[in-house]
Amino acid sequence: MSESLDNSTTKRGRRKEARPGELLEAALDLFVEKGYAATKVDEVAARAGVSKGTLFLYFPSKEELFKAVVRENISGRFEEWEAELVTFSGTCSEMIEYAFNAWWERIGATKANGLGKLMMSEANNFPEIALFYRNEVVVPAQELIRKILKLGMDSGEFRELDLDYAIYLFEAPLMQLQLMHSSKMICMVDPSKFDPQKYLRMHAENLLVGLRPRAA
Repeated sequence: MSESLDNSTTKRGRRKEARPGELLEAALDLFVEKGYAATKVDEVAARAGVSKGTLFLYFPSKEELFKAVVRENISGRFEEWEAELVTFSGTCSEMIEYAFNAWWERIGATKANGLGKLMMSEANNFPEIALFYRNEVVVPAQELIRKILKLGMDSGEFRELDLDYAIYLFEAPLMQLQLMHSSKMICMVDPSKFDPQKYLRMHAENLLVGLRPRAA
């Protein structure tokens, strides 16, 4: 009997500790499925299997819940990505190819991909959320891209670029794939035959051709 009680107590303890993660997972699902405006905290709590009161113990508002979802799935990983940049041992061209693939594996091919589309569609209606997303995701991402391109310029691997605009050469194919992946029936002739990694490989190759120093 004592062992049974101990096991029951342990399970309840694990369940309580797991609740923030379960809430964030449920919130990500609903934000991506329904958008920010249409998602209700009651639905998030129900999908996570907890009460609305429990949700508010961890996240005092829907806005704070959304911010936590973004940090958990995207912005909280920039420190990890910065470290990868510092320790990367290949060329800058190889770094760009690696970054394209890493973005797809860690963001594009996951549920977090839908957060970018959500922000593009709802930013004007929720300026505070849009500013948060810009500061937490867009600005750090662009700074990371800028560092990669600057390394290539300094080493002579890439030609001299206006980095304020060159960062968008890098971003554009990722944003396009983000939208295509979220709207397959509209953007793709035959979604069943579309290979995202082949798409990224072609864009990386094309980008690198444009980045190389030009003959005099």
